[in-house]
Amino acid sequence: MSTPPGLGYVTLGAEDHAAAQAFYDAALAPLGLRRLHEFENWTGYGREDDPHGQTLWVCKPFDGAPAMAGNGVMVGLYASTPEMVDAFHAAAMAHGGACEGPPGLRPQYGEGWYAAYVRDPQGNKLACVRTPPA
Repeated sequence: MSTPPGLGYVTLGAEDHAAAQAFYDAALAPLGLRRLHEFENWTGYGREDDPHGQTLWVCKPFDGAPAMAGNGVMVGLYASTPEMVDAFHAAAMAHGGACEGPPGLRPQYGEGWYAAYVRDPQGNKLACVRTPPA
């Protein structure tokens, strides 16, 4: 069976791979995402029940140039509950992250939109969002 069309993976650069692993191990755990793939300076995170599904990769750049956070680039992660968003934010802050917006309602994006925004130790921006049920 082939993988269905859609988003496959996102790759973020990291100069300090150990710091990136510590950050992502902790910040993604409340969302049910785990370290699934690892080789050399590459670590892939995803869902254990879908190991070949959507993956967030953290690595040193292939070209050997320094890893740099992109201006205007943000990775959005979904959470099932506001408590998961809170746990993501707390874990990110405890593991070298920087707050770009504390957990809370964001009515400008829609009714019931609950989100937190952080930067990882490299400066990559992440959003964790719980959208209201349909």
